[in-house]
Amino acid sequence: MTPSRPNSRSAAARRRTHRVNRATWTGRTRRRRLGWKGWLIAASVVLILGLFTWAAIARHLAPASNTSLTRFDAIIVLGAPADKDGNPTPTQLARVTEAVHEYERGVAPRLILTGGADRNRPVEALVMARTAKAQGIPESAIVEEGEARDTIQNACFSVRIMRSHGWHSAEVVSSASHLPRAGLIFGRMPLEWRLHAAPPLEPQSEVRSSAAAALETLKTVRYLAWTRKMENCGP
Repeated sequence: MTPSRPNSRSAAARRRTHRVNRATWTGRTRRRRLGWKGWLIAASVVLILGLFTWAAIARHLAPASNTSLTRFDAIIVLGAPADKDGNPTPTQLARVTEAVHEYERGVAPRLILTGGADRNRPVEALVMARTAKAQGIPESAIVEEGEARDTIQNACFSVRIMRSHGWHSAEVVSSASHLPRAGLIFGRMPLEWRLHAAPPLEPQSEVRSSAAAALETLKTVRYLAWTRKMENCGP
């Protein structure tokens, strides 16, 4: 019986070696199969992080003005969607209200209210004009631009109106989170301008403020990577 022990040990060792080799081969096969997916996921993550970093830096460095003027030819109010019943949403109301305050402070003698229809909702400029009139702005001091569908067109179409009247300077009013992207856009316009933030009418929670900033960063990514080239709306 003694001579059979080495053979028994050798057989056991061979079985262990076979299991190890099989596990190693299986692991390598799996890694080969999942390798391209892993690289694709990693590349996508790096690309997304890179785009968001690019947008965050661009927003941080975005200009807030290109002039030292304190009085302007017009106040441009960037549109925000109205509700389905044709009433101003809190964001839209805040922008118009702040523009009215600036008008009353003598910053400019007129308002340019810019914004088209968002999906099936009313034209933003019409709702904003009605709101401004209700707050005491005379109709003669209101100019409506009701075709723009995004911020690039807000800027472009407003500047076209200004040039047709011989106006050369504007204060641009919008929500604080929107202003960096607006600054990037107006920085390409032949206009003397400065940005002015419209404070919210009610206190904003930190979650809501962070969500607004995140959404604007995403829109800035889209602007930098796509719309500023594809939607080249020159005045």
